[in-house]
Amino acid sequence: MAATTASGPASEQTAADRRLDRRMSVWQLFFLSMGGIIGSGWLFAVLSADATAGPAAVVSWIIGGILVLFVALNYAEISGMMPRSGAIVRYPHLTHGGYTGFILGWAYLLSAVSVPAIEAEAVVTYANTYIHGLVNSSAVLSWPSGILLGIALMILFFVINYVGIRFLSQFNSFVTGWKFVIPTLTFILLFLFSFHSKNFGGLSGGWTPYGGAPILSAVATSGIVFSYLGFRQALDFGGEARNPQRDIPIATIASVVAGIVLYVLLQLAFTGSIVWPGFHVHTGAWSSLATTGAVNNAPFYVAMKSAGVGLLGAFATILLIDAFISPTGTGYIYLGTSTRTVYGLSVVGYLPKAFQGLTERFRIPWLALIASSVVACLFFLPLPSWYSLVGIITSATVLTYIMGGIGLPVLRRTAGSLHRPYRMPWSEVLSPVGFLAAILIVYWSGFPTIMTVLGAVFVALPLFVWFYAPTRGWINPGAGGVLGLVFLVLWIITQRWGLWVLTTGLPLAAHPSFPILYFVTILEVVGFTASLWFLCNEQGRRAVGSTWWLVIFLLAIMGISYYGAFGPLKAAGIPFPADLLVVILVGVLVYGWAVHSGFETEEITAIVATGSGVVSDAPVAAVERPGERPPAPLGPAPSPSG
Repeated sequence: MAATTASGPASEQTAADRRLDRRMSVWQLFFLSMGGIIGSGWLFAVLSADATAGPAAVVSWIIGGILVLFVALNYAEISGMMPRSGAIVRYPHLTHGGYTGFILGWAYLLSAVSVPAIEAEAVVTYANTYIHGLVNSSAVLSWPSGILLGIALMILFFVINYVGIRFLSQFNSFVTGWKFVIPTLTFILLFLFSFHSKNFGGLSGGWTPYGGAPILSAVATSGIVFSYLGFRQALDFGGEARNPQRDIPIATIASVVAGIVLYVLLQLAFTGSIVWPGFHVHTGAWSSLATTGAVNNAPFYVAMKSAGVGLLGAFATILLIDAFISPTGTGYIYLGTSTRTVYGLSVVGYLPKAFQGLTERFRIPWLALIASSVVACLFFLPLPSWYSLVGIITSATVLTYIMGGIGLPVLRRTAGSLHRPYRMPWSEVLSPVGFLAAILIVYWSGFPTIMTVLGAVFVALPLFVWFYAPTRGWINPGAGGVLGLVFLVLWIITQRWGLWVLTTGLPLAAHPSFPILYFVTILEVVGFTASLWFLCNEQGRRAVGSTWWLVIFLLAIMGISYYGAFGPLKAAGIPFPADLLVVILVGVLVYGWAVHSGFETEEITAIVATGSGVVSDAPVAAVERPGERPPAPLGPAPSPSG
């Protein structure tokens, strides 16, 4: 059956997946996800959250964790049914075709390749405590010492990934064990020796000194959701798991729950440990915490040093060691994730096949690893600060997570016969809730961040008509070339006019000509998509037609974010919490449209025809062409049943 139904692109994807080294256990998957969760977030996000929301920041951690859990539950079923390396960029392609998959895959790639850089920046920022001159007073990496040290760390991440998945998973188990112990000891020691309950409501402004909206804003912009996003590691390494259908859902859900408990305790401990003179701000001036250079560089270190307790002062030195180990551990994991993302985009056809090339000894995608490392280093240049990058990475990543809640009902319809070791209960409720959770996090990130992300995502649309669509035979290469060039020129002009790109920091929030700019932006994106639909053949039109919901949603969230309570107009626009009701209403409508737009793609048809969502070790006959033989595995690999 597989040989006769698995057509070209689908069978080539299966052939590529069969060559990966499948050795990882459930504990190694769990440690990968926890290693991604416990990184620079615990070192910096507690300070940023307090500066944004005051003592109510602990509520932000609970809200953020619950929302991410809703997202993870949807992916737990999908990944258990159909485990794949580079999973998150591949599932949209399977449910809505090439155009949706390309847009969300590009957004995910932007976020994945930038995380190793932000983790390297975290190491350098903490190192400035004892090696002065690595960062300036705004926590921005300096040239040459700060940026060169960041690049050196990227080389270390590269080497750890290059020696293969077996070494990575085993080495990471040790590192993650350390990363559990140190944060746990941190909150225990602070609770015992430096906890001041008056910081929780007993100061000027009380429990919510800035109102309710900042509690939600902190979820997206202060590093809270960013800290939880590591749960995706078990998904993106899924094609290299020994027993993926059983182990991926367990590792995914367990890592989020453990992360919520750990981070809530850390936030409580940090907030209660603040000795205001030691932080060089007036008592109760929560927002001023974000403007103090030394505190920005090492929040927990300052908290322990300012407590005046000998044991805490000694433990603060251990924190400086952990400030190297924790972000480094997360950095090399995310470099592996970005490598699998590049690999996944290549497998589905968005990038050249060369990125599927594996090393003979370790069977890792070597060219994808090199490309991810080089691109990650570029993020040291335009926004060289942990606090500058975290909101953008969060928004770009969570934007792609909208497909969890959408993909599950679509795949239940188009791949209902495939075995699901974990089947999410109450999916009629939890799937749309997962989708709404994702779009609310994106909305809370604020207009400047959203515009940065949308500018970077839509600027890649010409690549779709220059590379992917012509190779699939959807569009004439000449027509695609002209369409892509015209859009690229117009898009750059519009973005520069709005001061949304090509600036030294985040784009300006307010703009006197925004209504005109917004209208022009809609014309450009809708015009490009409509022209693409018109120029494509029937197969291409189906893929483009199934993406209209995504195009309209992205343009709608841009407008709502400008006029809502998290945009530049604030009180003059849609007030809080009415703006949340608008976002939820739009989300419900878009969700129904998106689920209805999903269809049985060529690739999902081929997978269903095999009778299993797990990649088999058996050769796929449909890959064979005259004069060719299917690629053989480079060495023995355990069966999926382990």
